[in-house]
Amino acid sequence: MQVEKLLNKQQMDHKLGLFAKVTIFPGESLDDHEHHGETETYYVLSGEGSYRDHDKAIPAKAGSLFFCEDGGRHGITCTGLDPLVFIALIIKK
Repeated sequence: MQVEKLLNKQQMDHKLGLFAKVTIFPGESLDDHEHHGETETYYVLSGEGSYRDHDKAIPAKAGSLFFCEDGGRHGITCTGLDPLVFIALIIKK
């Protein structure tokens, strides 16, 4: 997995936890994790994958938008032959 931060801490001004372009390579996953005191949004740019919202699997492809609310649990896996690329945005509460 590769994470390219698009804004630094100063630019995020303590309001954002992350604004980054994330690349997950075929067969790799971003393991399920929970968010507390923040939300996270993924906007898929390219590739194919499977997004997990708690125990529900949802197909991910270019143009897909996923929102994990505060207290939510999610993860994502690249299921295609090409890398899955998405923008990740964490907003602090």
